[in-house]
Amino acid sequence: MSKPNLPPPTEIDPQELFQDPYAVYGRLREERPVHRIIGTDGLPAWLVTRFDDVRQAIADPRLSLDKRNATPGGYRGMALPPALDANLLNMDPPDHTRIRRLVAKAFTPRQVERLRLPVRRTADQLLHPLAEHDRFDLIASYAAPLPIIVICDLLGVPPHRRPDFRAWTDALVAPDPARPERARDAVAGMLAFFTGLIADKRAQPTDDLLSALIAVRDEEDRLSEDELMSLVFLVLVAGHENTVHLIGNAVAALLDDPDQLAALRADPGMMDRAVEELARYDGPAPLAIRRFPTEDIVIGGVTVPAGETVLLALAAAHRDPRHFPDPDRLDLSRDATGHLALGHGIHYCLGAPLARMETSTALTALFDRFPGLTLAVPARELRRRPSMRSRGLATLPVRTAHL
Repeated sequence: MSKPNLPPPTEIDPQELFQDPYAVYGRLREERPVHRIIGTDGLPAWLVTRFDDVRQAIADPRLSLDKRNATPGGYRGMALPPALDANLLNMDPPDHTRIRRLVAKAFTPRQVERLRLPVRRTADQLLHPLAEHDRFDLIASYAAPLPIIVICDLLGVPPHRRPDFRAWTDALVAPDPARPERARDAVAGMLAFFTGLIADKRAQPTDDLLSALIAVRDEEDRLSEDELMSLVFLVLVAGHENTVHLIGNAVAALLDDPDQLAALRADPGMMDRAVEELARYDGPAPLAIRRFPTEDIVIGGVTVPAGETVLLALAAAHRDPRHFPDPDRLDLSRDATGHLALGHGIHYCLGAPLARMETSTALTALFDRFPGLTLAVPARELRRRPSMRSRGLATLPVRTAHL
């Protein structure tokens, strides 16, 4: 297939996109389904905006996650050492299939359901001291520590070995252009931490997921050392990062819509459906993981050349009126199943059952404990983290009752 004549890139104001991604992506979606843009790395990319196209592209095997399929010099991603880079977010089958199968059994709905009571106990323990305060930051006090505790307990990371994962992941996911050394220091810190953690578990294995993965590596030889390290890195970082923002965004959306919160409190049985709608309405990832066509491919009637970067705009797809009627309205009675916030196809989020359970448990525990919870500042004043790829709140000031 001959190379197409490429259209000039659509200009996007990064600051406008950061302030209101739904408005920007919505405008682009209604103009046309696929745009050639200049990404935040200064390089060209193709942005897909409509739900049906995004859903199909996520599951298309011709769209590779492997950076080796990118056009040389056409992609500038996060620089990670091989020991952290050999993870599922950079892999295609058969390696993706092999590694995913080794850890998937820990995240089945049945296994996750066994964690519900321990997660609720942890949630209650975090909320208990907050009752002494009229106002607190829900992110720092609750939405951030809960998923970190849960994933560390699952992997078997002892409490004294739990550094500030949030600081590390913030440095990587929301890097400060003025301080590039923070991202480098975070990578070095993570690598040293995981190296020491794996060595400790090798010396003294326990009944946890990490010890089981080490046994797969050492006794069954089904993982390379880099794959083992990268898998632990991905489970720990992705296992808490998205859930922090899913919980935070959900609480902010509910507190900003008292009628929907009242409906949820009146019918707790709708919680599972509510979590799906909250994930659609304001999910933690505006974009899916970048992809690279292994051949020239047609998306939304547009031919995208092999090797170019493809960005799938989940934030645009989830507000597509062709699929979700009145999409800019939070409606907890909506059937939002089939949303893409947790992926689709073979790259469906490994920890999706855990993220759903944690979010529903966190919301239930929070509103049981603080039925009069309100925002402490107007919703428009809530501060977002400085990231185009991850949508989360820097802080979420709340009051425990109307004062």
